[in-house]
Amino acid sequence: MRRDELLDAGDVPATFDAVARAYDRQVSLNPGYHANLRRAANALLDRLPASSRLLDVGCGSGASTKALALAVLRRGGRPDIVGVDGSAGMLDAARAKRWPAGVRFARARAERLDDCPEVGPEVDGLLAAYLIRNVPAEERQECVESLVARVRPGGSVALHDYSVRGNIAAALIWTVVCWSVVIPLGWLTARHTRLYRYLWRSVLAFDSVDDLAGRLRQAGLVDVRVVRAVGWHRGLLHTVVGTRPGGSPGPVP
Repeated sequence: MRRDELLDAGDVPATFDAVARAYDRQVSLNPGYHANLRRAANALLDRLPASSRLLDVGCGSGASTKALALAVLRRGGRPDIVGVDGSAGMLDAARAKRWPAGVRFARARAERLDDCPEVGPEVDGLLAAYLIRNVPAEERQECVESLVARVRPGGSVALHDYSVRGNIAAALIWTVVCWSVVIPLGWLTARHTRLYRYLWRSVLAFDSVDDLAGRLRQAGLVDVRVVRAVGWHRGLLHTVVGTRPGGSPGPVP
């Protein structure tokens, strides 16, 4: 592989533009992808009132936003969700879908949410799925802390992502799945493999689950817990959720 073929974290939003039309088709071929997003959304909503103001950072084509909306509706609440992403192409794909009232989308990078008036100053809950891994390593803690700062006292944050560092078996499974399934599917569905080769490398280099939980604790969150994925994602995919101290408590788990 030539060095100039490699993708850096800063190039990710523009690269998602190139695969946006085929992205939903590819993830639909990933067994358990949507089910595990729903688990992540439920882990967040279990700590909040049913009708909460929610922020979905790195919403992509809207799969995580849909998981949040379903979690709210199943609890008898009314969705109040802003999905934010840095890729215009992925946001176009999200906006083209049908949504319940109260769901809207805005374009912004996670590091620059202050430039996005649609986000507003404070939310009850925040989900960031497959996001923090795409922030340069030296900027991750600052990014996590900026996300936590957008959540009211008593609110909660959930980070959902692949993490295999420190687990040799998981790293091996991840490599086999990427090169036998994910990367070939990227070529078949979008004639594009650069993003999926980056996905493979970025997961191997990403934080361990303990490190990711540690970032939330360092940002001041309490009751930090790990929700492990089911299906073939077990051991590879995790949701780390924590609560900001103070404020009105949410539902008791």
